[in-house]
Amino acid sequence: MKKILLSFAALSLVASVYSCRETEKKADDAAEDAVEEVMEETEDDADAAPASLKEAAEKDAEDTGGEMDDAKDDDADAMN
Repeated sequence: MKKILLSFAALSLVASVYSCRETEKKADDAAEDAVEEVMEETEDDADAAPASLKEAAEKDAEDTGGEMDDAKDDDADAMN
């Protein structure tokens, strides 16, 4: 009986170690997948950033140009 209990305990230990290794492997795979996904999203965002910055700079330049024209008109009216 003692031999059967020890065999069962050893079998349980082996099964638990195997199960932990599988869980660890799955966790490592999931972490690698998450890192790859974040890297791809970061690259996509980095590629899109220059176009967005250029667009924003052009819009600001247009807005500033309009404000400059308004200021010139105000100065001209003040001189007259």
